[in-house]
Amino acid sequence: MLKAAETGDADAVKDAIERGADLETRDGSERTPLLLASTGDHVKAAEVLVEAGADPDALDAQHDTPWLVTGVTGSAAMARVLAEAEPDYTIVNRYGGTSLIPAGEHGHVDYIREVTTNPKIDVDVNHINNLGWTALLEAVILGNGGEDHQESVKLLLEGGADRSIEDKNGKTALEHAEERGQDEVARILRG
Repeated sequence: MLKAAETGDADAVKDAIERGADLETRDGSERTPLLLASTGDHVKAAEVLVEAGADPDALDAQHDTPWLVTGVTGSAAMARVLAEAEPDYTIVNRYGGTSLIPAGEHGHVDYIREVTTNPKIDVDVNHINNLGWTALLEAVILGNGGEDHQESVKLLLEGGADRSIEDKNGKTALEHAEERGQDEVARILRG
């Protein structure tokens, strides 16, 4: 089951389920089949697992869940699949962040659009992680100011991101953008 999920072999996953395989079996890192499928962006395998009732909130040894890794991979398709399993959107990763925070860092435009507009998905766009950063702050601080990060900033703002939230040092996303020479991002943030 684990290998089939990790390689994205949806037919083998379905066969394993039909033979009575444990949906919540774990590998050496405590990853479930659904987490492995999510990490590899194996949408068809994940669909089979979700339909069978796999847990979208199963934490692994690194404190990741199938839902949380979608923010790292940036897969809007996987987000839609997992939304059907009604994950707990308040579970945070080992950095205290929601899925939107790494998505902001990586400039995952399609994912941010999906999470901020899909009525089945309820992620707090203004959640603050252990570093004192929101998805908006992370998009600026760890982003490169390019087109994907510009669009990510726009989508986060449209999704309700509060541009006045400051980091632990009292700096807003706009101040960070100005300091980093991200002129277009700064223009967007001035709105």
